[in-house]
Amino acid sequence: MNTTFSNITELDVYLVGGAVRDQLLNRAVKDHDYLVVGATVEQMLSLGFTQVGKDFPVFLHPKTKNEYALARTERKQGQGYTGFACYAEPDVTLEQDLLRRDLTVNAIAMSHDGTIIDPYHGQQDLEHKILRHVSNAFLEDPLRVLRVARFAARYHNYGFTIAPETLELMTQISNSGELATLSAERVWQEMQRSLSEGTADEQHPEVFFQVLHQCQALKALWPELDALWGVPNPPLWHPEICSGDHTMMVLQQAVKLTPNNENKTAIRFAAVCHDLGKSLTKSEHWPSHRGHEKAGLPLVEKIAKQLKVPNYCKQLALKVCEHHLHCHKAFQLKSSTLLRIFDQLDVWRKPQEFDDFLLACKSDFLGRLGFENRPYPQEQYLKDAMLAACNVNAKAFVEQGLQGLAIKEAMAKARLTAIKKVKEQYQLK
Repeated sequence: MNTTFSNITELDVYLVGGAVRDQLLNRAVKDHDYLVVGATVEQMLSLGFTQVGKDFPVFLHPKTKNEYALARTERKQGQGYTGFACYAEPDVTLEQDLLRRDLTVNAIAMSHDGTIIDPYHGQQDLEHKILRHVSNAFLEDPLRVLRVARFAARYHNYGFTIAPETLELMTQISNSGELATLSAERVWQEMQRSLSEGTADEQHPEVFFQVLHQCQALKALWPELDALWGVPNPPLWHPEICSGDHTMMVLQQAVKLTPNNENKTAIRFAAVCHDLGKSLTKSEHWPSHRGHEKAGLPLVEKIAKQLKVPNYCKQLALKVCEHHLHCHKAFQLKSSTLLRIFDQLDVWRKPQEFDDFLLACKSDFLGRLGFENRPYPQEQYLKDAMLAACNVNAKAFVEQGLQGLAIKEAMAKARLTAIKKVKEQYQLK
């Protein structure tokens, strides 16, 4: 295996973690993390390494800038994923360091000559495609619930599943209240990575949310989303019935439609948020969800504030939540209604964002059992109507001598006329 090791031969160095795991899976390796056994902070600094770790000794190689960490053990002494006492003295062994890691597949090391050190049978679990915890110390770090869910999503295409005993520990953590100790930034980081990382054919963020739902973590982290499972929809429009299942199918479609889209995180987040309002529908009204679009808006605001979601992700999610049904019913809407919706979506100042909105709405339409390959002509119709309206500008009205409010009114009238022409053209097809 072609791995670049430090030429500082006096150090006892091992390649560890994800780099070894992915090499054994014949998967592209992005980051190389190294473990140094038997060294001190002073020794690392004397060799030109730069220390970057605050809570434990992590260093950057003077040339490659790869990360080198001293072997360490950890002892739980408080709540959350930061409540650990770290011991990183030269007497910590390789096996002791690997024991503190989350999963057996991440607890494999490789020496400079390619020898595999695997004291906790990670290779066996790789072969059987199992994500299994190394030890019961897994319970000490609530962040591991999200990490394992993310790994389950990342390696879904490889056929990996979570060991039942590991899923049980994840459920224990979820029910312990420890997830509440996680910072908003860390939760969003794991969610964002699941929504966007990996090659196009490896992206299965729906698995991330399904796992969190299964181990009851979603109930603690995002109860409004978790509540969608078990909420029925009208069978005519939703043969899959369950709102939670539908939301995951919408997310799947969003992934398919945005493999390389620069705003894919925002589009996929909007897909997850679009039906949150259905969690508020009283059971006596099921399977109808009248008004769920506006009902969902405060719930989008709530999760965005809670997780400190980037503004564009929040704004797009709000637009999709409120207007996705309008998008589906586009051909039935009056031209004046379309103009009003374009105003609300602010297509005049942000026309490029309209494409993201349409992709999220299209994902909702296709994300239903048996609808996956249906045409969605509403997308092109709305694009054409929007572009026609956006081609109206103020210059002609200024030249006519109009001013202030008169210009605004004249532009609105002209935009309405442009939309009507597009509507007439489509009616003739």
